[in-house]
Amino acid sequence: MVKVLIVEDSAMYRQILRDTLHFRFPKIEISEALDGAEVLAKLTASPPDIIFMDLKLPGESGLELTRKIKMQYPSTTIIILTSYDLPEYREAANQYKANHFLAKGSTTRDQILKLTESILSEQNAGGEK
Repeated sequence: MVKVLIVEDSAMYRQILRDTLHFRFPKIEISEALDGAEVLAKLTASPPDIIFMDLKLPGESGLELTRKIKMQYPSTTIIILTSYDLPEYREAANQYKANHFLAKGSTTRDQILKLTESILSEQNAGGEK
């Protein structure tokens, strides 16, 4: 079973993203975290296949978490999903090995679903899941 982790401090946004993903992909396992400590605990217990990562989180930034996660779990796909669509954040996300960068304000639900479907297809084709 494919595991998805939504890392977002906004409960409303987490719920919207969770419902959107679950409706289209009912067989994936979705968990949530709202800060770095919770992310690291969930990674230790059960590493996800896909992480939707906000940049601005309580405590540790999403960029720093991305760097740490990719060092320990390089095959985990990390999608930065943020309201801060700035060139410096895009560059940092790239340097920290995020796989994708999406702006909340301009990315549609359909685009998120298509990207997720593409990632799942790649993983299935690669025999990872």
